Amino acid sequence: MKPSIKLVAGNSNRQLAEAIASYLESPLAVCQVKRFADMEVFVEIQENVRGEDVFVIQSTSYPANDHLMELLIIIDALRRSSARRVTAVLPYFGYARQDRKPGPRTPISSKLVANLITRAGADRVLTLDLHAGQIQGFFDIPTDNLYAAPVMVRDIKERFAGEEVMVVSPDVGGVVRARALAKRIDAQLAIVDKRRERPGESEVMNIIGDVKGRSCILIDDIVDSGGTLCNAAEALLKQGAKEVTAYCTHGVLSGGAVARIASSRLKEMVITDSIQPTEAVRVAQNFRVLSIAPLIGEAIGRTASESSVSSLFD
Repeated sequence: MKPSIKLVAGNSNRQLAEAIASYLESPLAVCQVKRFADMEVFVEIQENVRGEDVFVIQSTSYPANDHLMELLIIIDALRRSSARRVTAVLPYFGYARQDRKPGPRTPISSKLVANLITRAGADRVLTLDLHAGQIQGFFDIPTDNLYAAPVMVRDIKERFAGEEVMVVSPDVGGVVRARALAKRIDAQLAIVDKRRERPGESEVMNIIGDVKGRSCILIDDIVDSGGTLCNAAEALLKQGAKEVTAYCTHGVLSGGAVARIASSRLKEMVITDSIQPTEAVRVAQNFRVLSIAPLIGEAIGRTASESSVSSLFD
């Protein structure tokens, strides 16, 4: 027997929530999330959730503060409706890049957001590819950090079968992530040595590894402005790479990122739907979106049935 669960979705990524519901063969609960005239958030759960195991699907993506408030108020509404357990499912955890003090008199905002979610009444958290693994320790409730790697590995094996592939980390900080992917697809690893001269600008300095004649795969967790990936692709092609494709879990894509990547020398930019793709992404020629709905749906099902989640990645 399938465990009885209720799925509740905010407004951040309705398409993903519906895809997860379809995978689990469990319809989304009727929930009204609206704004008053002064833009206050109002939530009403329009069906009975007393004693239920409830999963709230909400990325805290742009506009991050609005979607975060929606999440907190939905959780509070469920607690006051006597839900047995509330799990916050965050395909994209906003504020994750503020995970330490970069200088004096600065906040650790990801810890603050973790505290807010916990105090709102969440019993556990399910998220995807946290920017830094230690953020799990910011929560005082059970937290599962899923990985999009299995979805990407399957796609890479289909697309690059028989080709000589090189996995490339766009910076030194992403080496662990790139090495793990390279191991999964039995490929070699290269690293881009990058120096940032001014905030918001990146300059590629050197390529560590021989990429000549190889199909290069840049791997990262977040693509925001796209400057780092575009510069890395340019540097790799100058070093003789055959072609460059980028795989990133979270397509934040702020400002003119889509146009920048579309006009770059990247053959393809592959992202997941952890953040709802914009119309610009959908029409761009070199963008492709992988669905993580089956991965998150399976994790939700296993959590509800008290089965192992970590075995998804064995």
